[in-house]
Amino acid sequence: MIINSTELDGVYAIENRVFHDHRGTFVKTFHNELFTANGLNTDFKESFYSVSKKGVVRGMHFQNAPDDHAKLVYVTDGEILDLIVDVRSGSPTLGRYVSLTLSAGNAKSVYIGKGFAHGFLTLTESATVVYSTTTVHSPASDTGIRWDSFGFDWGVQQPIISERDLSFPTLAQFAGKN
Repeated sequence: MIINSTELDGVYAIENRVFHDHRGTFVKTFHNELFTANGLNTDFKESFYSVSKKGVVRGMHFQNAPDDHAKLVYVTDGEILDLIVDVRSGSPTLGRYVSLTLSAGNAKSVYIGKGFAHGFLTLTESATVVYSTTTVHSPASDTGIRWDSFGFDWGVQQPIISERDLSFPTLAQFAGKN
């Protein structure tokens, strides 16, 4: 397992250990000592997964303090374009983003620290995305920014998006409140 920093302090692209044999594939997605040695929070409180159709955009989600959390994300089936946006008030990289492809085939993960909005576009007919978070989901703290408000070209003309995700404020509106 190799933990690589990205352009955003607090976001890490992870190359997981993959083992192949005549039975199939085995992937290690978490290693407490390695995460701790790299300063990453390892105290995960909840785990979720979503299954999405091709062309679905989910995001851009995060939780406000005191329920903000770090998140570990990986794909067990299919492929996604994963996107992380800095929404930390006063951050020198506020509004900047990192995108990467996560898939069952490349077995990569992304660790997202507190203060980042997260979302993805499903690239294959379906994709199963697993999320582990360091706080329990809090509906009162759950929020987001609009998927199309920070200059990223998703490369899709008519994405499938929930009404909730369409109702989020833009990045500029969110940043103006903080």
